[in-house]
Amino acid sequence: MALTAIGLCGRALIKVGATAIASFDDGSAEAEVASALYGPARDGLLSANAWSFATVQASLPRLAVEPVADYANAFQLPADFLRALGAGGDGRGRGVGYRILGRTLHCDSDRVTLTYIGRPAEEDFPAFFDQALIARLAAEFCIPLTESSSRAELLASLAEAEFRRARQIDAQQDNQPGFEDFTLIDARS
Repeated sequence: MALTAIGLCGRALIKVGATAIASFDDGSAEAEVASALYGPARDGLLSANAWSFATVQASLPRLAVEPVADYANAFQLPADFLRALGAGGDGRGRGVGYRILGRTLHCDSDRVTLTYIGRPAEEDFPAFFDQALIARLAAEFCIPLTESSSRAELLASLAEAEFRRARQIDAQQDNQPGFEDFTLIDARS
């Protein structure tokens, strides 16, 4: 079952022992804490790994203004951009040297395809990421709502374990690259 931002926060609040919320604007302390901490916690967890479900490729629009130094061209980053994984040209997602400055990508290429971590809709999060995010949110919500540092430490260690588990599951969804050129085998011939 796909969860919304409110659903994810509600489950995290229940883990802390607080009351689930119906909206970020319901006026309760739980809603205020969830509203303030949800976005940064979500984006931080998305940025912490090259998640397969959040990896996106896009051709970037070139800006008219040229960079001041180092590179010939500037390109506008996508609105959902969180972290760059690579940049390429001519139909490739990697291979071009670049630098991210503010909300722009600078490089010497005339056209750029950026491979990056974007911000997918919560409904598109896989179950393993939902669990890691719920655990992270519970750890973030704990001190503001319960003022228990020992409980917060326990929840933080549980969140780290869920993060490691989610990374492991996500990594198993990709075809592992094999050796394309192994010089020791060639030397035996």
